[in-house]
Amino acid sequence: MEIATRKESELNVGPPKRSLSPLALARKKFLKNKLAMVSLVFLLIVSILSFLAPFITTADVSRINIGEMSLKPSADHWLGTDKSGRDVFTRLLYGGRISLMVGLSCTFFVIFLGTLVGSIAGYFGGTVDSLLMRFTDFVLNFPFLVFVIVLNAILFGMVSGVWVLVGTISILNWGGVARIVRSKILAEKENEYITAAVSIGCSPFKVITKHLLPNVMSTIIVQATILFAGMIVAESALSYLGFGVPQEVPSWGNMLSSANEPDVLKGKPWIWVPPALIITTTILSINFIGEGLKDAFNPKSRR
Repeated sequence: MEIATRKESELNVGPPKRSLSPLALARKKFLKNKLAMVSLVFLLIVSILSFLAPFITTADVSRINIGEMSLKPSADHWLGTDKSGRDVFTRLLYGGRISLMVGLSCTFFVIFLGTLVGSIAGYFGGTVDSLLMRFTDFVLNFPFLVFVIVLNAILFGMVSGVWVLVGTISILNWGGVARIVRSKILAEKENEYITAAVSIGCSPFKVITKHLLPNVMSTIIVQATILFAGMIVAESALSYLGFGVPQEVPSWGNMLSSANEPDVLKGKPWIWVPPALIITTTILSINFIGEGLKDAFNPKSRR
């Protein structure tokens, strides 16, 4: 009797466990990455504080106060004031709004343009692929800094300087994304499910949007995080050189540019250390998030 009961219990193993989808596995692995999670929390805090700046501080972000020039940190000015008497903490928050907005906008447009060109070139191939890739090579070889200077000179006073910068960076940086997406589409379209979709009469638009892009979306997401960090660096560097966001608009790059004087660098660190530190930590956090996503979406690293 005991043997029969044991055999019955061995047979009643219950329904098999459902395996997790690739997206669920990636999310689970990303949540276990402590460095990526800490970086994500830090980036969220910086973003929330920056976009809630009007509710956090009431100081005038652009008002010049000669009587409070280059004051050290105190209870009235937590991070001191700059050489124009403006509160550094206030400008740091408002500067974050501009720098993060420029970074997000550029990333969105670069990903959109790169994905559009790359998916069309990879799917159709042949002459379409050759023409689009030659145009991509032309864009990649275009002198970036020269183009920024020329556009700023032509459009100065006609269009907001922030959007000129966003448009310039976006137009000249989508080529790398287009090449990556094209290579992924070329590999993915050889699968049988794409042949089946074409054979039943699916339009190219539907094949690309419904079948191909969802399967390369992990690569696009990883590229977006890496680009986000690069776009913030580009804005900060161009603003520091005087070719980015207009000087009257607070941004992290402009804060560094206004502190580019020997006496400030040597004796007034509260003016340039906060923007330099926030730029560095923000870039590092975005890179750590990107590395976490890359590891999470890598099938070879899943356990």
